[in-house]
Amino acid sequence: SRALVAQLAVGMGLFAALLPLVAVGIRQGWQLGTGLCRFTHLMWHWSLFAQGLLVGSSSWSTAWCHWDPRSRWLAVAVWAGALVLATPAALASGTVVAAETSCIGCSVGILSPVYLLHLSLCLCLFLLLPALLLVATLALPRLRAGWQPGLGVSWLFFGLWVPYGVGLAVDFLLQAQLLQPSCGTFEHFDYVLGVSEGLGVLHCCLGPPVLLAVRLCRRGAGTSGSC
Repeated sequence: SRALVAQLAVGMGLFAALLPLVAVGIRQGWQLGTGLCRFTHLMWHWSLFAQGLLVGSSSWSTAWCHWDPRSRWLAVAVWAGALVLATPAALASGTVVAAETSCIGCSVGILSPVYLLHLSLCLCLFLLLPALLLVATLALPRLRAGWQPGLGVSWLFFGLWVPYGVGLAVDFLLQAQLLQPSCGTFEHFDYVLGVSEGLGVLHCCLGPPVLLAVRLCRRGAGTSGSC
């Protein structure tokens, strides 16, 4: 629906707008203080969680078919819930001083409660939620019957972020020494984790044109009035 596509576009736009700040904070130094560092990570993860919840809700609910009081309340719940879920990311982030000050996503200990909460929420979004939705779609005839190309395209979000979720889980096991690393493991895995995060970031580039293409195809086929 237009309401869902518009909200996904807002989420992708916010994510893309904050991406330069996140990249500069990690690679080139951060001069804006700890408060703005945490606020940046809060907004960045807010957009990320909101998109995940929007995609998830569109998979099992027909509320987005029409922009009515029901869908408006759902939109409020999704964005408010995403903001709450993003709060641990802000609390876990911060500035560290080495050769130069950097704004990083984890400035606390790997076993810190706030980081463990943030990690758990990320794993739920990137791994558990898509797995549950996939199983439900395959198991429930009603969900299979309602499958549409536009809905499949929205799963592009999960497809691009699942590798990063796996990377976060493995990184935690390595940092907590639950897996025994070999020589050079951390150096090589940091590269792999960066690549997987970059793959996830692609969703804000690929998402809008793909959603637009599906919308135009449906309009050309005369199905724009359907959900």
